[in-house]
Amino acid sequence: MSANDTADAKPAWTPHQPADRILSTLKTRGALGIPDIAKVLQVTVEAVRQQMAKLQAEGLVDAESRSAGRGRPTQIWRLTASGHARFPDTHAEMTVQMISAVIQVFGEKGMDQLIGAREETMRSTYREALRGARGIGARLERLAEVRSREGYMAEYRADDEGEGFLFIENHCPICTAARACTGFCRSELQLFDEVLGPDVSVSRVEHVLAGARRCAYRVVPKAGDKPGDKTRTKPSKGAD
Repeated sequence: MSANDTADAKPAWTPHQPADRILSTLKTRGALGIPDIAKVLQVTVEAVRQQMAKLQAEGLVDAESRSAGRGRPTQIWRLTASGHARFPDTHAEMTVQMISAVIQVFGEKGMDQLIGAREETMRSTYREALRGARGIGARLERLAEVRSREGYMAEYRADDEGEGFLFIENHCPICTAARACTGFCRSELQLFDEVLGPDVSVSRVEHVLAGARRCAYRVVPKAGDKPGDKTRTKPSKGAD
C-alpha cells in the first residue's frame, strides 16, 4: 500500500442516516445530553429529540438523570449493549472458533506464531502508511486513518495532562477475539510503540477489556524530543 493509497482509501463505515450519526456520536464521545448532541451534529435540539425517542424505543439508547444544581435534572444519553452491538465485532463467532481450533491443534505456541504473523503484516502496512510523516502528530494522523479503515474509529488529540497526545480507538472490531486471546491486545500495544518511532513512548491508559468505553494510548516524546507540529484534536476521516 502506498501513501497515496492510504490518503485516497475510504473509511470502513461512515454514518449517513440521522439515527446512525447520533449512535456514532455517542460511541465516539460517550454519554451526552441532547443539546450537546445537537451541537456536535449541527442540527436542532428537536430533531435530535425525535430521533432519540425512536432509538430508545428500539432499545439502542437509554438515559439517566443527573443533577446540575438548581433546576430540573439533566438527562444524559448513552448507548445500550444493543446500541454498541450496532458497531460489529468482525466475524466474531467464527474468529473465536478458529482461535480455539488453533490452540487445540497447535497449542499456545502455535497461537503466538499466528499472532506474530498478523503483527508482521500489520507492521509492514503501518510503516508504509507512515512513511514520510514528520512529527508525532503527523504520524498519529496517518495511523488513525489506517486504523479507522480497519474499523477502530480512531482519532488523536493533544493530551490535556501534559506533553504529547492521546491516540483513541472508539471501537474494537476484534473485541471478541481479544477476549478469547489477550495476545492480540499485547501485540497491538507493542506494534504502536514500534511504528510510531524511537522518539516516543506509548502506554495504554484505557482498555475495553478492563471495562472502559474505549481503548486509549498515551503517546509522549522521549527526553529531548518535541511533541510535533500538530496539537489539536484530529479525528480520522469518517469520524464524527
